Amino acid sequence: MLKKIPVEQLRVGMYLQSLCGSWIDHPFWRSKFVITNAKDITLIEHSGISEVWINLDKGSDVIAESKLEHQQTLSLSQTPIAENTSAIATPSAKEKPKASSMTDEMQRAAKICAKAKKSVQSMFEETRMGKAISVDHAGEIVQEISYSVMRNPNALISLARLKTADDYTYMHSVAVCALMVALSHHLNLDDEHTHEAGLAGLLHDLGKAVTPTEILLKPGKLTKEEFDIMKTHPQEGHRLLTENGFHQEITLDVVLHHHERIDGSGYPHGLAENEISLFAKMGAVCDVYDAITSNRPYKAGWEPVESIQRMSEWCEAQYDKDVFQAFISSVGIYPVGSLVRLSSGRLAVVLEQSKSLVKPIVKIFFSTKSKTYVPPQIVDLSRPTMDCKGEKIVAHEDVHKWAFKNFNEMWAG
Repeated sequence: MLKKIPVEQLRVGMYLQSLCGSWIDHPFWRSKFVITNAKDITLIEHSGISEVWINLDKGSDVIAESKLEHQQTLSLSQTPIAENTSAIATPSAKEKPKASSMTDEMQRAAKICAKAKKSVQSMFEETRMGKAISVDHAGEIVQEISYSVMRNPNALISLARLKTADDYTYMHSVAVCALMVALSHHLNLDDEHTHEAGLAGLLHDLGKAVTPTEILLKPGKLTKEEFDIMKTHPQEGHRLLTENGFHQEITLDVVLHHHERIDGSGYPHGLAENEISLFAKMGAVCDVYDAITSNRPYKAGWEPVESIQRMSEWCEAQYDKDVFQAFISSVGIYPVGSLVRLSSGRLAVVLEQSKSLVKPIVKIFFSTKSKTYVPPQIVDLSRPTMDCKGEKIVAHEDVHKWAFKNFNEMWAG
């Protein structure tokens, strides 16, 4: 069991599970350890952190007479605890977040994305400078992303796709985290494994922090020698984490094996079929989807629908069939932000998924017959209104071909 206590009650022999404050503020490279020295308590008190979580299963409890009314307890399976901030109101671990509309969640998701990007960027920069890596804060980010996905599975995933080539490395980690969480839900994984999958997604590319910048951000095709260097990032990420005392097996496995393929053509170990874990198979699908839909220094991203189609063609050789089918269920055949042509000849943008994979909720806004914009109309194609009866998607369209101004604002706001 975990208990939240003020730092004044810390004693030698307690197991420190988490520090209630910004990971940047605390004086340790990790926050989970048994307190064996009074100096550690002094460091925590001087850091400005006022409260901590202790693990009663692994260390001492507070003395009975010093218990305070505001202390809280919760089961171990509900960790880690998200940091409270004024910008992002995170529910307590006991409280399951309630479903929210796409519009409402987009606003919260934008703040979460910005915070997560900053944290990942800071972690990468620390690694590049040779500093000890602090990954304890990553659990807080994963929790906030998980809550967003639970409130609305489309908002944060869709926003995270809207990244520039310059911030690709950091936002890619955020996007893969969200995709891993959503995929876990469709694979019916429990809360603990869902959290671990999200953490693996957030840290999967940590090894790129030590990849030479001129290779990582090269605007053209890599040479064989450069690509060989790029391909070392799974081992480098695994090394960096283990050398810093990180031992969570699922995350380490995904970091090391997210580029393995079921036909044995992947790297670094050329694993195949049952040699690859479920979580590494999940990481492979989520990593590739976000990579090919994103703008990178050397390539513009493909449209979501085109990406799903391409991955379907590759599936037999590269991805686990069941994992890929669950992934499609999580993002949709027509993911949010897809431009589609309807049977009426009108164009619409996908706003949200519905109960039917082929009948999402769309916003109709343009007539291909008159070549003019029409008054925006939101329609759930699985439950069409009378004036849209029989309307269905007949094709997906290339956004660049139509050159609509501010297209992303039509669905992302």
